[in-house]
Amino acid sequence: MDSAVLSLLGSFLLSVLGLFAFIWSLRKGLLVENPRGASVIFARGEVGRVDEPALTADAQAALQGAAHERAATPEMDADELRDRVASDQSSALPVFMLIMLACCWLLLGSAAGLVASVKLHEPDWLVHQAWLSFGRIRSLHLNSVIYGWSSNASLAVIVWLLPRLLRTRLAGVPWILLGAAVLNAGIASGLGALATGWSDGMEYLEIPWQIDLLILAGLVLIVLPLLCTLARRRVEHLYVSVWYFVASLLWLCLLFLVANLPGVHTGVQQATMNWWFGHNVLGLWFTPVSVGAIYYFLPKIIGQPVRSYNLSLLGFWTLAFFYGQVGGHHLIGGPVPGWLTTLSIVQSVMMVIPVVAFTINQASTLQGRMLLARYSPTLRFMMFGGLMYLAASLEGTLQALRSINAVTHFTHFTVAHAHLGMYAFVAMVLFGAIYFMLPRVLQWEWPYPWLISLHFWLAALGIGVYVVGLSIGGWLQGLAMLDATRPFMDSVTLTLPYLKSRSLGGALMTLGHGVFVTHVVLMALRFGPRRTSAALFKKLPEVRHAQ
Repeated sequence: MDSAVLSLLGSFLLSVLGLFAFIWSLRKGLLVENPRGASVIFARGEVGRVDEPALTADAQAALQGAAHERAATPEMDADELRDRVASDQSSALPVFMLIMLACCWLLLGSAAGLVASVKLHEPDWLVHQAWLSFGRIRSLHLNSVIYGWSSNASLAVIVWLLPRLLRTRLAGVPWILLGAAVLNAGIASGLGALATGWSDGMEYLEIPWQIDLLILAGLVLIVLPLLCTLARRRVEHLYVSVWYFVASLLWLCLLFLVANLPGVHTGVQQATMNWWFGHNVLGLWFTPVSVGAIYYFLPKIIGQPVRSYNLSLLGFWTLAFFYGQVGGHHLIGGPVPGWLTTLSIVQSVMMVIPVVAFTINQASTLQGRMLLARYSPTLRFMMFGGLMYLAASLEGTLQALRSINAVTHFTHFTVAHAHLGMYAFVAMVLFGAIYFMLPRVLQWEWPYPWLISLHFWLAALGIGVYVVGLSIGGWLQGLAMLDATRPFMDSVTLTLPYLKSRSLGGALMTLGHGVFVTHVVLMALRFGPRRTSAALFKKLPEVRHAQ
């Protein structure tokens, strides 16, 4: 039977199954709003109380007044709070280890990325060493930030939040520490191989498969204890962030294993698999972690559950259903079956559903409380990341359409879009999560609050310059390449000003990363003034207490 017919038949059967699942959910009342499920992240009496790390009693009262919220009850449940403290203590060491490793890779990846960016408009710079050639230094940048920084930081978020959400102690801490060591040994070995020219030659999959075995072993050593932690949970209801985190761990292991099977994918199938992995590592690994983190940190900071718990579940299941084949739109015009790219375009358009569901939920939950971002570092980073999730996803949907893809394909526009998703969304959420977690992990306050504000503005301004410049330059580049009357070199020379703006944006982001890592190190070494208030963006307003 023709593959296109099989594809259509499969889509029809899935639609019928979806219809029956919808009818069943109506009969079971699963679509009725569930405020109790949305509140499981709070201890009894905690709803209505704002939360930011290392707050003193006075600072907590001041921030509470700025939020115009009242706690539901005068006292919180002491037993539940003790369980939370025990969960935090059980995960503190592996979380700290993962964060510090992530910081190291962030600095290395940022430096490599800045060098690669400058070489695009200064090709004769640093040409005397083979490992500094653009092809190698760009691969070092990509793998440092994808596997080193983003994956370590994402694992730190999961390792810290899962015991909290499950109200139990982290299982298998020694195995997680061993897994982190093996994982990062694999990353270091892979980067060393890329620097010497040993590469598998596929984007996001450059690290040789022999070294990938080490990375996969490290992931398994981390994932299995987390699944054991899930199995011994002490909660009846699994909050939506747990669904996102556990699914992302399973998806990552499956994606990484299938994509790196040696000798299985060849020719056109290899290209299809390459973009299946490349897109899904963002959509089924980093996106679930980041969205799950927002669904936890945002309500915790403002002291209110998410407005619609059903929308959060809708976002999870539609992400799981629609994202799997999105990567095929990168092969439009290539030697692949037409039904494959068409299916990818359809699924790219359908991704509007989980993105809009998340955005509506975020906006309605924050309604009337957005001013708290002036005080809370985590909230500011989270709000920025959530907004960029909407922007990156809608742009990705448009970019998947054939008429727009014809212009943006093979241009710097695609690079801008990738950074809009991986940095403006994922990295900013991870930064915010670390600013929230680390004071609880180290039981120490951020020593210099102004450094947090400086980091945010350097990162936000840098990614803004980067994305806007490359988007404009990439679009003009695509139009020039489509114009048969213009020589190809026109499409190259016209991008030079925009490539320089890319380097400027990258330099600002790299400077912000230096500020961030320096602040983390100062905090870990207990440097800075001994403070009694939280690391906030501005002085909290005075609050008059009722007599």
